[in-house]
Amino acid sequence: MGIGAVMGSVRLIRPVNSAMMGLAVMIGVFMASREASWISHILGFSVGFLLTAGTMCINDYYDREIDAVNVPDRPIPSGQVTPGYALRLGVILAALGVAASASINPPSLMIAAASAALMAYYNAHGKHTGLPGNLIVSLCVSLPFLFGGAVAGRISGVLIVFSLMAFLANTGREITKGIADVEGDRRSGVKTLAVRYGSRTAGKAAALFYLAAVAVSPIPLALKWLSPIYGLIVAGADAGFLHSSIRLLRGVSPRDARSVKSQSLIWMAIGLASFLIGGL
Repeated sequence: MGIGAVMGSVRLIRPVNSAMMGLAVMIGVFMASREASWISHILGFSVGFLLTAGTMCINDYYDREIDAVNVPDRPIPSGQVTPGYALRLGVILAALGVAASASINPPSLMIAAASAALMAYYNAHGKHTGLPGNLIVSLCVSLPFLFGGAVAGRISGVLIVFSLMAFLANTGREITKGIADVEGDRRSGVKTLAVRYGSRTAGKAAALFYLAAVAVSPIPLALKWLSPIYGLIVAGADAGFLHSSIRLLRGVSPRDARSVKSQSLIWMAIGLASFLIGGL
């Protein structure tokens, strides 16, 4: 395998996104039980990372025609890897993730298998449905916290709130992504909000989900589930989402939407940090 193929493989798995999902699982394990073993943390991280990485590869396989228009430098359109290679790598990684979950406990296997099935459906068919497909992706993004609780044997109220925040914020990000990819989606028959109702309406919808995530964020502090430092750190994420919402409400071009989408990943990372440090 040449250097180009190796770099293409790394880009396929989106290491930052995959690592964030693995970290979310570890936070879920930690919040559910301070006595959970390091093996539980490592296995949990591995499942989150592998399932996400596998999904990203399979997503690139199905999105190769859209990416050829919207992001031609992606690994498949640019020729770094072949479509068949991306599909095989994705299936192997996802299968390893499900297998790792089977070594933990039955509830963990059930959640991991359900997540893998949902993402397989999304990549093959759900993406073209627009908003319903966005909701499927966000459901899978919200599951790592609950999965972490299942690994530790306890799903608490704070994990449910974290999952809800992740679901809302990621739905906003998915709708924003639809604005950024509107041209390729239109050509491929993907019925995103931006394609069906225009970028301005989609921007308002995305902002609504971001603002809903901000509205939910004080709940763990109000119920004294976390220390006050959680509030200080999550305020940074909230400020970021508010900034992104204002940009979207003013109307954005596909290029601007791509910037908002990238920034939202930073706000979500700050949110993860607030969960962890607040829990400590």
